[in-house]
Amino acid sequence: MADDKVTLVRQFIEGMPHSRALDLRVEYLEDGVSEISMPYDPKLVGDPATGVIHGGAVSALMDTSGGAAVMSHPTDSLGTATLDLRIDYMRPATPGQRITARAECYHVTRSIAFVRAVATDEDRDRPVATATGAFTLERPKKSEDQV
Repeated sequence: MADDKVTLVRQFIEGMPHSRALDLRVEYLEDGVSEISMPYDPKLVGDPATGVIHGGAVSALMDTSGGAAVMSHPTDSLGTATLDLRIDYMRPATPGQRITARAECYHVTRSIAFVRAVATDEDRDRPVATATGAFTLERPKKSEDQV
C-alpha cells in the first residue's frame, strides 16, 4: 500500500473524536488488514467491582479497525460506513491490559466490503471478542472519459 494512503487512513482514524477519546492507535495498516489498539483506561470500566472494560469500548475498537481495513483495501476506497456488525464476546479483557483488534477485509463487491475481526488483550492466544461486519464501499467517481 502506498505510504500516502497509509498516512491518510491513519490520520482519518486517529483524528475522529471517538478515536481520540478512546486513545486508539493504528498499529498496522496494509492492503485490507488493520490492527488498532486501545490502552486500558479506568474511565472505560463497565464493572467497577472487576475493573473490566465496557463492551461498548471494545465494540468501538473493533468497528474502527474494520473500517480501517476497508479503507486500506487495494480497491481504493475513499470512505466507508458500517452497515452491519456482529460481535461475539468470548471473555472479559484482563484489567490493566491493552486491547488490540485485528481486522481483515476479505471480500469486496461493487459497493459492500466484508470484514472479520478479532480482539485480544496481551494474552494473544485467547480472544476477547470476534466480529463480522459489512461496510459501505465509497469508490472514486469515474469521469465521463472513463465511462
